[in-house]
Amino acid sequence: MALAFLFSPASMNASQYDDCISRLEKAGAGNPKGRLFHACYGAGDKLRVFDIWESKEAFESFGPTLGPILQQLGVDPGQPEVSEVHHIVHP
Repeated sequence: MALAFLFSPASMNASQYDDCISRLEKAGAGNPKGRLFHACYGAGDKLRVFDIWESKEAFESFGPTLGPILQQLGVDPGQPEVSEVHHIVHP
């Protein structure tokens, strides 16, 4: 069952987010297996990240790559809000 993850860091700006994406791409993890959807939204230093993953295991397998990058950037993602996905509409 797909799961939705909403991350609301205490502080994350566009520069930190863009740097994170760049580092993930360089690490070969720009489009990780099992991630079905990704969006970043918000303004200033209050950006949020919303992902949909095909399973908890797929999400957890991404953590060892993402975690150190966030730490290097000084971003504490906090605990995500996690919910089961009822339905996805594909364009």
